[in-house]
Amino acid sequence: MINYIVDFYCHEIGLAIELDGISHKMKFFYDSLRQSELQNIGVTFLRFNNQQVMNHTQSVIEEIEKKVLELKNDL
Repeated sequence: MINYIVDFYCHEIGLAIELDGISHKMKFFYDSLRQSELQNIGVTFLRFNNQQVMNHTQSVIEEIEKKVLELKNDL
């Protein structure tokens, strides 16, 4: 069993969303390992940095919506 915490996760479609703030700069290797292990069991990742979320919110929402529809269609 793999035990990790991600910022947001939707089990139904296997989508993890990570918001990379300043704390992630200190955990780059841990984040990379975690993402790799979760992707190996079928989890899809979207990553956004804080600047994207704060300054380009609509683009972030559109990218999430697009990925959700894509993953739902693959079910």
